[in-house]
Amino acid sequence: MRKRTYITIKLLLFVLCVTPCMAQFVLPLEVYADEDEEEGEEDGGRSRDIDALKQQIAESQAAKERANQTKNQLASGMASVQQVIGSLESEKEDIVSYVATLDAAMEQIQDDIAAIDASISENEIQIDEAKKAIDTAQKELDEAERIRQDQYEDIKDQIHFMYTTQKSTFADIIFTSKSMGDLLNRTYYINRIMEYDQKKLAEYAKTVEEADAAKKVLEENKAKLDEKQAELEEKHAEAKSKEEDMGKLIDAKEEEIGQYNDAIGDKEAQVREYEAMIAQQNAEIAAIEAAIRQQQAALQEANRRVYGGGQFVWPAPGYTRISDDYGMRTHPTLGVQMMHNGVDMAAPSGSPILAAADGTVIAASYSGTMGNYIMIDHGSDLISIYMHASSLNVSAGQEVGAGDRIGSVGSTGRSTGPHLHFGVRKNGAYVNPWSYLK
Repeated sequence: MRKRTYITIKLLLFVLCVTPCMAQFVLPLEVYADEDEEEGEEDGGRSRDIDALKQQIAESQAAKERANQTKNQLASGMASVQQVIGSLESEKEDIVSYVATLDAAMEQIQDDIAAIDASISENEIQIDEAKKAIDTAQKELDEAERIRQDQYEDIKDQIHFMYTTQKSTFADIIFTSKSMGDLLNRTYYINRIMEYDQKKLAEYAKTVEEADAAKKVLEENKAKLDEKQAELEEKHAEAKSKEEDMGKLIDAKEEEIGQYNDAIGDKEAQVREYEAMIAQQNAEIAAIEAAIRQQQAALQEANRRVYGGGQFVWPAPGYTRISDDYGMRTHPTLGVQMMHNGVDMAAPSGSPILAAADGTVIAASYSGTMGNYIMIDHGSDLISIYMHASSLNVSAGQEVGAGDRIGSVGSTGRSTGPHLHFGVRKNGAYVNPWSYLK
């Protein structure tokens, strides 16, 4: 009976001791359950926001692509117009060059006309002089002819007189002569007079011939000058005709140049319109890109991992002995007082290392001090660190869940034996891991 009573009392004491302990573990589970529900609702809202941001970014990028396509089409159209402008400019330059050639030819024609006009003026002067010379020669010829005719009439009268009075004259000369010498002298003078009359008649006749010949020469020269004048006037008419034709051709080409200038002006106006539209598209694209950057920043912010709170999973399952705690200590290998920024969990080599909470592996590497180590970002600037592992099961960028095996305990780096050095960093500085472990 006493033994049964003792057992009953012992059971009551056990119940009294266990009940608070059970309450300690059950109540947090309920709180965690509520937090999980709230976190689930919050995660669902964030997920919807993220999906909406992704949809907005996709729509903005599609709008940007459409704007770029429109811009490319405008640029292609502007390039085509600029190519047309280049062709028009080239054709215009050909005509301008041709007009320059025509201008040079026109100047040559005008120089030729000026030379012909000068020759015509000079020839007209020579013709006038020839006319005056012919008139003078004609007057001289008329005078010589008059003198010759008068002389001829005088001689003719003299011969007639001498013929009719020859007998009495000779008898008078003979019978009135005082001597033979006087007779001879009178006969000699009569012969000399007749010879002189004959000579003068011959000279007058020669003068008339020479005057007539000179007149003919002058008339021939004038005829040549008249012929030359006709040729010059014909050349002048031809040159004038060329000048007129050339002027019409130059006017036509200059009109073509004006038309090209108008066409080029129209095309350049089109280019300015294209440039304005392209500038508008660039502004639209810039606005879309700014919106995309804002949306991506919002998405990046929305995608930032947020630590949901709660207790960390024990990273060395089954091994709770702490070989070295967080805080100041004498370093086991260096022998100096220094801050120990983590908790050393004694565990055999090869035993599992678990992720303390959901997160992204941001480092899985080796260092001479930490050995093989892993760093996990849990969001909200909270990072857990695992050192001295014998092997690593994860790599940087990998997503892990709370309790996932990420490596094995070891003694790599600066270590005195197999253990897991577990540390926590908050906002860029080491903090006490016990704040998250219990």
